[in-house]
Amino acid sequence: MPKRIGLISLLVVCGLCSLPQPTNAQALVPHTLQLDAAKLEQQGLGLAKEAAQLAQFQQFELALPRARLASQLAPKNDKVWFLLGGLYLQAKDLDGGIKALKKAQSLNPKNGDVQFALGSAYFQQQKYQEAANYYQEGLKLKPNDAEGLFNLGNAYYMLSKLPDAVAQYRKAVSFDKKFWPAINNVGLILYEQGDIQGAIKQWQGAVAIEKQAAEPLLALAVALYTKGDQQQALAMGQAAIRIDERYANVDFLKQNLWGARLLSDTKKFLELPGIQAALQQREEPSSPTMRQRIIPQ
Repeated sequence: MPKRIGLISLLVVCGLCSLPQPTNAQALVPHTLQLDAAKLEQQGLGLAKEAAQLAQFQQFELALPRARLASQLAPKNDKVWFLLGGLYLQAKDLDGGIKALKKAQSLNPKNGDVQFALGSAYFQQQKYQEAANYYQEGLKLKPNDAEGLFNLGNAYYMLSKLPDAVAQYRKAVSFDKKFWPAINNVGLILYEQGDIQGAIKQWQGAVAIEKQAAEPLLALAVALYTKGDQQQALAMGQAAIRIDERYANVDFLKQNLWGARLLSDTKKFLELPGIQAALQQREEPSSPTMRQRIIPQ
């Protein structure tokens, strides 16, 4: 799964979807021009609500201009700036996202989710120490947030602070027993450290929690194959690719923090005839009765 906070979670926590609809504006008297700040703000909040609803349906191109206008009409509302920042991140405008999120932070420094979002923005910019700093600030406000702990672990991972990363991943699981991505990432670290059996145990635990999670399933397949369990490994690898073929892409695996040792073993595994055959089947158009179900990660 992607190793950063999801946009939809940003939109949910900002609370804009529950805002009341604005009342209709009164007609202006022709000979006067009076701008009612309260009404303008109310219209801005209405636009922000529309933007949040559009974003929930993945209509980001329609949501972003509404959120921009909402931030102009309701410039003192931190939730509007939070929404705008999240939409900028979705559009890969990281600088715009950081600017909007810092505005939200200035209006409400006690919002831990804004801190987490800033951490995500800096993580995407590969500024991992800055990301870690913001995740830490967010956790001061929301110390039991499993996703925040997980993301801090990822920042530590990229800073090569592996013991600290493992500690954060395990802490995330202590607050959410079913948070399989953190269990998966402990496996990634153990594998790089040469503890293949320990990694296998982690990935088995992740798959037990979420059987449709392609990442730990493929990692488990690779690890078992390196230990000589070829038949079971091949079946697992084929299943992982059927769930999500992106995990057959080495660049995608790198983005998901797979290390050099695991990537090297995975490249060999992906070249196996049985895996190549599974990939070829994924590329062929499926018949109406044989469609595979894709589970988003």
